[in-house]
Amino acid sequence: VRGGNQTPIVELILLGFSNSPELQPVLFLLLVVIYIAAVAGNLLIIVLVVADPHLHTPMYYFVANLSAVEICYISTTLPRLLASLLTGDRTISLQNCIVQFEFYGILSTVECLILTAMCYDRYLAIRHPLRYTALMNGRVCSHMVAGCWIFTISYAIMVHIFILQLTYCGPKEIDHFFCDFAPVKDPFCGETQTLQWLTLVLAVILAIWFFLFTLATYICIIVSILRIPSSTGRKKAFSTCSSHLIVVMVYYVSTMTVFVVPLLNPPAILHKIMSVLYVVLIPLVNPLIYCLRNKEIHQSLKKDTVCSVKVLSPPTIMNKYFLIPLVTCLIYCL
Repeated sequence: VRGGNQTPIVELILLGFSNSPELQPVLFLLLVVIYIAAVAGNLLIIVLVVADPHLHTPMYYFVANLSAVEICYISTTLPRLLASLLTGDRTISLQNCIVQFEFYGILSTVECLILTAMCYDRYLAIRHPLRYTALMNGRVCSHMVAGCWIFTISYAIMVHIFILQLTYCGPKEIDHFFCDFAPVKDPFCGETQTLQWLTLVLAVILAIWFFLFTLATYICIIVSILRIPSSTGRKKAFSTCSSHLIVVMVYYVSTMTVFVVPLLNPPAILHKIMSVLYVVLIPLVNPLIYCLRNKEIHQSLKKDTVCSVKVLSPPTIMNKYFLIPLVTCLIYCL
């Protein structure tokens, strides 16, 4: 704490959205519907991909893992907000606030890395179709996803170590609906230079390098598609990456909006609304995009054998890998 004799802050207050009692039930019902729809849609994607052998391909492996991350991601922020709207209790301990903030950072970073891995997968599928199955097998896919988690968790541990050495000296009331210290000016006191450098390095890597990598990759993909002589071949090739391209566009537009808008010093309510779009829009829209635009998902939905236990019984190596996203969701929820 900045003052020498001040009591250390151990509990924070998240102001949320509205102090009007009339708006609380409406906002609660709206967010409950959104949360259920997002979780159900992403869980449906995971179950379909795990259950249907026709979806045991690298593309849908990444889609299932992305859906698992989306469920964990939206479950990090919305349940706490819903509980606050239902009970009126807006307090949260500083320790729990830091944990929520770190889980939010971990899952958003893993989401970015998996989207980049999906981009590389589509690049190999379009540019090297004959060698695609050899280059992107189940083991390679699982190693890529594991690498995303290992990198992110390792970085989060380093950040957490530095945070533990600091003292929270920001305001007790945070004008936000979840624990995001970005709107707070100088939330920690002490030797914060190393923490600021770590945060800056991550922001540069994720916001610039991965964005440029994705942009360059899709330029190569589009050039390759345009070189295909037949219109049918071009249409088929583009359909294999159109869903991911839309998801990437939604992700980067939402991300850039959330991080650029605060630089313009907007009202706090506008920043919170943009954060809701970022936290809620991506987990809600992604399953809709993949369900509406993929014929394989449509066919899998129409099959009566989707819920059959027989589909899950073959002990193939791909089944083992495709159970990973489902287990990830279960572990996180427990």
